[in-house]
Amino acid sequence: MKTLLCVEDERDLLQNNRRFFEKSGYTVLSAENLAQAREHLATNSPDAIILDIMLPDGLGLDLLKELREKGHDTPVLLLTAWGRPQNIAAGLRAGANDYLTKPFDYDVLLARVEAMLRGAEQIPEKVAKGSLTLNVIAGQTLLKGADMLLTQKEFAMLLLFSQNEGRTISAEYLYEKVWGQPLPDDSQAVKSTASRLRKKLAESGYTIRAERGEGYIFESE
Repeated sequence: MKTLLCVEDERDLLQNNRRFFEKSGYTVLSAENLAQAREHLATNSPDAIILDIMLPDGLGLDLLKELREKGHDTPVLLLTAWGRPQNIAAGLRAGANDYLTKPFDYDVLLARVEAMLRGAEQIPEKVAKGSLTLNVIAGQTLLKGADMLLTQKEFAMLLLFSQNEGRTISAEYLYEKVWGQPLPDDSQAVKSTASRLRKKLAESGYTIRAERGEGYIFESE
């Protein structure tokens, strides 16, 4: 049975959501604010999170960013009254998998949650590239059986590269996926992370090639 964490400060709506998902066959954890949500996440690993943005003790986007920065890839659907295009874009760029505005239809909400869970199940536990083995669950990369001791950002970038071997990936796309936000004008984070990763990939049979003005390519040497 899948477990959902519903974070919603409107108590009646939270109770309605809980009853609906329980009737649909889910185990439901409920939280009325960020503090309660963090308490649940400290002791539980929900299969998906349904997250409001405006909460009494802060923004749901802050919790979302925390999760992504720590390397958690739990599917998150933002369920909020904020429905402007810029709000939706900001939510997705912060790392949300989906976005639904209030008022909503429960059949649509259920269908979107099911779609998120299906997508999560399609992510392999391990990715193998020659002498490289990426353990997606543990966030660990082995080179010829030895731990490469990658940072969270290095692992996230290498995983993205491994899923797009031979393709040019822009710095903007890398930053949005790895850091969970738009690329700042003065950021050197992508360049420095790619450089460190390139050095650590020595003797792996793979390298990261930079194309001026285009982006980066992960390819076999």
